[in-house]
Amino acid sequence: MSRLIDIGLEQLASVVFRMGELAHKTVSLSLNGYIEGTNYYEEVHNLSDMLITMADEAEDKAFELIARFQPVASDLRILKSYMKITYDFARYGRYALDIAQIYSRLGGLKECEDWIKQSIRHMSEKVLSMVRTSVDSLKSHDTNLAEILSETEKQVDSMYFEYLDRLVEKAPATNRCTISSVLVVRYLERIADHATYIGESIIYLATGEKIILR
Repeated sequence: MSRLIDIGLEQLASVVFRMGELAHKTVSLSLNGYIEGTNYYEEVHNLSDMLITMADEAEDKAFELIARFQPVASDLRILKSYMKITYDFARYGRYALDIAQIYSRLGGLKECEDWIKQSIRHMSEKVLSMVRTSVDSLKSHDTNLAEILSETEKQVDSMYFEYLDRLVEKAPATNRCTISSVLVVRYLERIADHATYIGESIIYLATGEKIILR
């Protein structure tokens, strides 16, 4: 027999899933703008604001379900996981906005050396794949997909530090490019971290097991 709280949990899940898709769209748009040389700041700003609004909506819904239905332990696990995941999705949007703002103020990769362009593109592809995986694993409660995020995050960390080391060694031609690219790779590294946080929440949601993927 379906419980009244189940309807509310389905509604909450719908909000979280939509947030995931919107977060992926936001990160993708921001990175494409930075890499290809298009100013999407206003569009990314609006999407980031939408993610924050939806996170607040999800949090309000979760507290409403707790107040109205006195959920059992398994329900509380779902609610806790969804609340953590919505925060991470909102952080995706915030970092995407930071990247779009960097392009708006400092420009993208046009003046950068070829090795910098290649490094940013490669790291961006890795991070965007992590965002996609975090959304897909949430929808399916696929713990195997969630665990894959850990290995990719380690690769992103490695790329981040290798980039910084090479940047120090090669001293690129323009300070503008240096500042812009360093900030962007940092935000990419943070997005990757939040993807693993989502993976941890999905595993807890699906199994009740608390693990650290980082």
